[in-house]
Amino acid sequence: MSDTHLLICGNSFNDVDRDRLSTAYPAVYVDAPADMAALESGLRASMRAVAFKGHTPFGAEAMDLFPQLGLIANYGVGYDAIDVGAASARGIAVTNTPDVLSDDVADLAVALMITQARTMIRGHAHVASGRWATEGEIPLNRKVSGSTVGIVGLGRIGREIADRLAAFKMDIHYTSRSEKETPGWTYHNDVVSLAGAVDFLVVALVGGPDTKGQVSREAIAALGPRGVVVNISRGSTIDEGALLDALEAGNIAGAALDVFENEPNPDPRFLKLSNVVLQPHQGSGTVETRTAMAELQLANVAAFLEGRDLLTQVN
Repeated sequence: MSDTHLLICGNSFNDVDRDRLSTAYPAVYVDAPADMAALESGLRASMRAVAFKGHTPFGAEAMDLFPQLGLIANYGVGYDAIDVGAASARGIAVTNTPDVLSDDVADLAVALMITQARTMIRGHAHVASGRWATEGEIPLNRKVSGSTVGIVGLGRIGREIADRLAAFKMDIHYTSRSEKETPGWTYHNDVVSLAGAVDFLVVALVGGPDTKGQVSREAIAALGPRGVVVNISRGSTIDEGALLDALEAGNIAGAALDVFENEPNPDPRFLKLSNVVLQPHQGSGTVETRTAMAELQLANVAAFLEGRDLLTQVN
């Protein structure tokens, strides 16, 4: 197998995506970075690119197993599982799959906000159980349109979320690394100031050590009793213990979360709460978008192996 160029790494690849990659180039598959060392040394020496999918850490030790490695092509916009600094130090390019998933993630953020505010899960259960006929209407819930929303991270996805919420006549506030050109939206220098000014706080940050706990205990407290947290980024971006404390004490109104610190086994405290909407990290989870992500990952692999410019390099 001396002609092998590509390593496919990640047990969350489906058969179609694995076949797409292995049909394009001679390839070998492993479940996770921990399995890479078990590959025969001559085989590892032939690897020039890794197609990676998952949240298991991919660090320097794993990279050093492949002397010819020049590319780690990540499936997903978030690449916090990859030690990008270690890759850069070794001359290894890292790519991701941005833009193609922004619409789906933004759609889900809006859906989560409305579902939480309008208690739609409770409403479904009320109808499905027959209690509507025997008990009457559910309690009134809260209006979303016209509220004030804060976007934590006005990047590609954050901007799509803000554009959608502007159509709901919402007053848009945001924080980002720098002030952006917007249609008059309000910029805040920090998350605590942002949280103190809004009803809904939507987290749209990239993951990784730079954003860990950026939505702090102080920011959660600043939201106040009508505040709702919506997170479609990474579980690490929020002080999850502080969020749970606030939810349990009723210090904020609720949360709608697609991501958690310990996926796929979130803190069991979440499961006891009635003021949350919980989703299984499915922000980009549509057939159309996942296909586009896989195709962009393969396009980056092809560009590297064929000596062309990478499409979406992050380092």
